[in-house]
Amino acid sequence: MAIYLNNAATTWPKPEPVAKAMYDFLLSGGANLARGSASRRDLQTLDLVGDVRERLARFLGGHEKADPRYVTFALNVTEALNVIFKGFLRPGMKVVTTSMEHNAVIRPLRRLEAEGVELTILPCDKTGRLEPRLLQERLREPADLFVLSHASNLCGTVQDLESLAEVCRRHGVPLVVDAAQTAGLLPLDVASLDVAALCFTGHKGLLGPQGTGGIVWRPDFAQKCRPLVEGGTGSRSHEERQPEMLPDKFESGTPNLPGLAGLRAALVWLEEEGIEAVRLREERLGSRLLDGLKALPGVTLYGLAGMEGRLPVFALNLKSLDNGTLAGELAERWGIETRPGLHCAPLAHRTVGSFPEGALRLSPGCFNAEEEIDLCLEALKKLA
Repeated sequence: MAIYLNNAATTWPKPEPVAKAMYDFLLSGGANLARGSASRRDLQTLDLVGDVRERLARFLGGHEKADPRYVTFALNVTEALNVIFKGFLRPGMKVVTTSMEHNAVIRPLRRLEAEGVELTILPCDKTGRLEPRLLQERLREPADLFVLSHASNLCGTVQDLESLAEVCRRHGVPLVVDAAQTAGLLPLDVASLDVAALCFTGHKGLLGPQGTGGIVWRPDFAQKCRPLVEGGTGSRSHEERQPEMLPDKFESGTPNLPGLAGLRAALVWLEEEGIEAVRLREERLGSRLLDGLKALPGVTLYGLAGMEGRLPVFALNLKSLDNGTLAGELAERWGIETRPGLHCAPLAHRTVGSFPEGALRLSPGCFNAEEEIDLCLEALKKLA
């Protein structure tokens, strides 16, 4: 039986109601969104999508008293970020980000840089943290956007979002947050932080299926972004131009409705369990794993030394074994699933000192058991 320690890539297993909700939608629901005759099935789909929006708006602290109109869906954080960058940034504008960003941020910004957008990458320290002072110094000069990953997908370091958001507020610079690793694990309040746009994915901390995610918008910022995709929205069909009203402006075509059914079930499960209870469960497993890793011979750990200010996401290398070979050995001999390499984050690896070899990443989740953590540590001890 597999021991799954790759939850930073996608959480697994999902809560049982997730698969059932997706199955039930395909079996007895299945109507498209706002593209039917207002039959019972049509209205059930409309209610489903509206309910998911409302739950996400409350869960993530949306603007305008958690108005669900300002939650728009995307397939994942990568698509959500592309919607924002390519809808807002123009040649001559200036964008600031950090050296701990995923390629979901860096690659589209590099494309836009080649087209005339000015890009500044602020250096983080060896643990992956950005000092608010550095952002304060940079924003003494004009900037049009600041983009930040709330937590590193490489080593779990959580940024001081409140302090960085305050710097952006003082300078009037819109803040875009990549919450791929934190939505569902850490409390988030988009409105109180005055975040211009928060990008989330459904398949990680929110415990939903792949192919779900989206953006929580600040209303004024949404007005400044052009839609990346235009087409049928099921609304204002007499008009030949894309609607400006939200959420329709950013939602052309048929959404992943079975996925949204699964995401709703995951959100209900999280609300019943409590986000804090899930976080504490994962933190206990993370502490157990981190303590064991520190005791192993020949191990280099990257990021923060303790659990404070981090998620249970750990990057390491053994002196005795390449991390790719290490991942293969763990999988073949013990059934332990991890992730080696560069994790789509080469700048982050440069920052913490694990480039170009990369690292092995271990990321337990709320459904892991202490016995699985202990077996992983025993396996690593033998390989070390």
